Amino acid sequence: MSIIAALVGGGFEDVEYTKPVEAFRNAGHMITIVGKAAGEEVKGKHGTAVRIDRSAAEISPERFDALFIPGGHSPDRLRIDPDVVEFVRKFVESGRPVFLICHAPQLLITARVLRGRRVAGWPSIRVDIENAGAEFMDAPVVEDGNLVSSRKPEDIPAFVEAALKRLG
Repeated sequence: MSIIAALVGGGFEDVEYTKPVEAFRNAGHMITIVGKAAGEEVKGKHGTAVRIDRSAAEISPERFDALFIPGGHSPDRLRIDPDVVEFVRKFVESGRPVFLICHAPQLLITARVLRGRRVAGWPSIRVDIENAGAEFMDAPVVEDGNLVSSRKPEDIPAFVEAALKRLG
């Protein structure tokens, strides 16, 4: 059983959060919701409400076995918070698995940890990924070192399969 930090902010893509979290929990993994402020309720683009368990400022990435970042508007909103960005940077640099979907690479761009990597993401952030020194891949799942990334909601089954395989 792994402990997964799910990094979530307002405007997340609902299904990119709910489906992977459901699969992780069904496989016996524990989820801690991490965001800007503990106790805050954030809502997805389609109304899914999620309560933040711990703020990125108060918790160490070392407490987790993996990091999961759903897409939507959430990554862009979270990347203005220096504590969130530092949490992501430390996690990526730790070598532990990082699961990204859709717009999630925006957080890694801001954390400056994408140079030399291969990553999938939503097509509108392709140039941002390339400008960060990474190679954009148009594939359902891309695995590069500790990063597992996907493009969009339709990729969720392949994304979940790859993430669960990583978790053992």
